[in-house]
Amino acid sequence: MQIELKECSIKDEKRIALIFKYDREVIDLIKQIEGRKWSVNDKFWHIPYQEEVIQKLNKQFKDKLEFVEYSEVPAEYIDALVREDYNESTIKTYSQNFRKFLKHYPNTKPADITPDQIRKYIVYLVEEKKCSPSYQNNAITAIRFYYTKVLDRELDDYYAPRPHRPKSTPKVLNEHEVATILKYVTNLRDKCMIFLVYSAGLSPSEIIYLKPEHIDSKAMKIFISSAKGDKDRYVVLAEKLLVFLQKYFKQYKPKMWLFESNPGKQYSKRKLQKAFQTAVKRSGIKKTATLTILKNSFAVHLIEKGVDIRYIQKMLGHKQTKTTMKYLKASKKDIKAITSPLDNLEI
Repeated sequence: MQIELKECSIKDEKRIALIFKYDREVIDLIKQIEGRKWSVNDKFWHIPYQEEVIQKLNKQFKDKLEFVEYSEVPAEYIDALVREDYNESTIKTYSQNFRKFLKHYPNTKPADITPDQIRKYIVYLVEEKKCSPSYQNNAITAIRFYYTKVLDRELDDYYAPRPHRPKSTPKVLNEHEVATILKYVTNLRDKCMIFLVYSAGLSPSEIIYLKPEHIDSKAMKIFISSAKGDKDRYVVLAEKLLVFLQKYFKQYKPKMWLFESNPGKQYSKRKLQKAFQTAVKRSGIKKTATLTILKNSFAVHLIEKGVDIRYIQKMLGHKQTKTTMKYLKASKKDIKAITSPLDNLEI
């Protein structure tokens, strides 16, 4: 017998719905739980939203229960993400990570999970699951969001420590490698999107959210609307890209989104990544090449051409200069290329 526990609201009161296939014996056991009620409209039994009631439920069904778990992401968690103006993809990622955390403590209400339990969960991810620093960081971010934005509580770093990421030099392609790969992008739509990565330093997520009105051909700039609404910015519109975009507009006639798979439906990031990998394979380039590496190459090549790091920071939408500084490591520039100001004096 499988029973799922789901949060619900009955007459503005938090309850837990019991979802299961009809079973007379199960119903008889549920009737023994104090505070249980039957919802005529929703056709399910529901019990008080209390830890001791859930524990009693587990005890009642000890020999008959295959699965009893409270793991639904609270509605207020989703509401807070929407309120903060996160995009659909981010909301999905946060929810998935938070749901996995709730499943680790199935019989505890989310609001009752203690900081010490949070720390134990992070230790579990590190020592037992052997999760990567990136995965750990995503889990911590999702948990912190619930504590700070939903419960309005502080969460000390001791209980949710961020993983130490090894400082590595960003992987990049040289200009010849980039040019070779881009020549093998044949589809006009894919060409425009991939050219945007290298010409303006945009990520696939930013590209699929572009709208036709975001392209300003007169000022030769592109408006990037941040998913969080706090980092809206402009990036440069390359002349070579504009030529392809003009052809693209005539051929595809985009409606709601700049790049669409169907009218009104955004183009898939996965399809874009696949198109780039196809071009890499055809080009014969053996070095590892991804859209992220192509974006890295954009930043590094600008640095090598002498563009001020602060302008690159603005283009990439980084809050802090130190985030952009990592691209200096991959640059070919070194101290030998610097001329001392003394050498420019006629003395």
